[in-house]
Amino acid sequence: MLDMEFSDEHSDSHRKHTGQFATTHWSLVLAAGERGDVESDRALEKLCSAYWPPLYAYVRRRVTDTHEAQDLTQAFFVRLLEKHYLAEAEPERGRFRAFLITAFKHFLSKEWDKAKAQKRGGGRVPFSLDFASQDSSWSEPADQLTAERLYERQWAVTLLSRVMNRLQREMERSGKGQQFQSLKDFIGGSGNSSYATAAANLGLSESAARMATSRMRGRYRELLREEIAQTVVSEEDIDGEVQYLFATF
Repeated sequence: MLDMEFSDEHSDSHRKHTGQFATTHWSLVLAAGERGDVESDRALEKLCSAYWPPLYAYVRRRVTDTHEAQDLTQAFFVRLLEKHYLAEAEPERGRFRAFLITAFKHFLSKEWDKAKAQKRGGGRVPFSLDFASQDSSWSEPADQLTAERLYERQWAVTLLSRVMNRLQREMERSGKGQQFQSLKDFIGGSGNSSYATAAANLGLSESAARMATSRMRGRYRELLREEIAQTVVSEEDIDGEVQYLFATF
């Protein structure tokens, strides 16, 4: 598991690099409220398409029937994207993660029976819900996590996977795909092979492989902060969210 420190020095360099904290997807949604702003609609859709797996994990723990869990997840996002729940967003909480689970719990308590009674597929979500992929990787946690804890952990898994995928795409575009594959396990300091082996595979010296890994780790941290920035309102929230993210493990 990744175990990295995010220093004040890195935070300062990030601020210098990005300038003033930019308006994020989530802050766009909050600012638009119930007005149905087109830009905020797109931002909300992007966030939902990125972070629906944690909600699916939550409801999988709550219900025994997989198809019912799929129906409820899809029905929720149909309602959410029709702006039925945006009025309940609490800006002071500042995190899309908190809003999403609160809205989902409200939906389940108020709409569960109605959603189950609807014909399956009656509403269409404007992005892919790849239930088959999620189900293939699903395994009942041995420690019997509560639905809420499972949601938090799956949120962290989803976010870290997005960050790693972004780093992989970047490196492949720059012709460093082999380097990514050989060194990715060292990003979190838990590589299964030695630097000497990885360096030999890449035709590099061991010191060069270590330096390349350091650059990858730095870029990973930047991408992680960028990804988290899309789900909080202010830059001050990022460090707290990073700490909470790793605490879920």
